[in-house]
Amino acid sequence: MSQTNIVAAAANAARPEGGVGRQYLVFTLNSETFAIDILQIREIIEFGELTSVPMTPPTVRGVINLRGAVVPVIDLSARFGRGSARVGRRSCIVIVEVDTESGTQTLGVMVDGVNEVLEIPAADIEPAPAFGARIRTDFIAGMARIDDRFVILLDVSRVLSVDEISALGSLAATPPSLN
Repeated sequence: MSQTNIVAAAANAARPEGGVGRQYLVFTLNSETFAIDILQIREIIEFGELTSVPMTPPTVRGVINLRGAVVPVIDLSARFGRGSARVGRRSCIVIVEVDTESGTQTLGVMVDGVNEVLEIPAADIEPAPAFGARIRTDFIAGMARIDDRFVILLDVSRVLSVDEISALGSLAATPPSLN
C-alpha cells in the first residue's frame, strides 16, 4: 500500500464511539519518534526536487509544485534547532493543513520516514514534560506510550506557525548592522 493510501485509508476509517481515541501518523526524525493527528494530514509524497527560495530562514527548505499549487516545505530538523535534515532513501514530505487567521495554509514537512498510523486512546496520552524535552515544549501536544517507547505528539499549529516562521524569515533577510 502506498504512503498516500495509508493516510487515505486511515482518514476514512471510523473512529471509536465516544471519541476516546485519535489516529496519528507516526514518523521518525533524527532517530526519534513523533506523531501528527491524521486529520491534519492531506497526503504523503515521495521526497523530490525542491526549489530553494532566497532570503528564507533555514527552516524553509524550499517549495514544491503540488498539482499547480506552490507549497512551502519545512525542515522539521531545522525547526527543532538541530540543523538541516539529511535526505535518505525513506525521506518523504507529509502535506499538512494548518489553520491561520487568513484561512487554511498547506505546508509540506520533511521527515526521515513514515512508520504507521496508530489509534491512540486519550487515556494513553500524557502532558508534555515541563523540562528535559529536546524540542520546545510548546511544540508538544502530549506524549503517548506505545509498547516500550514514547511517541511525541506534535502540536502542528505551533510547530508550523506561519507567523513565527515568517518572523524567522524577516530575521534571515535583515542585513547585519555595522557598529
